Amino acid sequence: MRGKSMVLLLPIMLFLTSCSGSNDLSNAVQPDYDQTKKMVVDILKTDDGKKAIQDVMTSESMKEKLVMDQKVVADTIQTTLTTDKATDFWKKTFSDPKFAQGVAKSMKNENKALLKELMNDPEYRTMMIQVFKEPDIQKQMADALKSKEYREHLQKVITETIDSPLYKAKIQELLLKAAEEASKK
Repeated sequence: MRGKSMVLLLPIMLFLTSCSGSNDLSNAVQPDYDQTKKMVVDILKTDDGKKAIQDVMTSESMKEKLVMDQKVVADTIQTTLTTDKATDFWKKTFSDPKFAQGVAKSMKNENKALLKELMNDPEYRTMMIQVFKEPDIQKQMADALKSKEYREHLQKVITETIDSPLYKAKIQELLLKAAEEASKK
């Protein structure tokens, strides 16, 4: 009987000793911060990591969380753009002709629409009329209209208009009409 119990105890003992070895695994050295960081960075650089980030960024819930409060954005822009450093930066930046040209081109349609809208605004029209009534402005406009360059430009425009086939046809039509009316009288 003792032999039989020994045979039964042997598998149980083997099982228990094999289980006690797992205790050594729990005491294994855990990776430090630098190793973990390097591992995460490497994972993010893989195609799967990039795809996972894209999926997260395109999800609707993430988009909603990324939308910034408009008041915060407006306040931030106002405080950063109105500082002395910002003023100096913009003066220096707009002194570059290429930059100024690019900004002007990008804003051309918006400025055109704004001016058209302002022309229909009675308050703006009144202000413009007051500006044009100022003696200094009238003198500058008169000087500009009397200048040699303006007269040459005006002469060129009139010559181009007279040489235009459409204009010639219209003048001919008016002359024929006037001749018919004169002959009827």
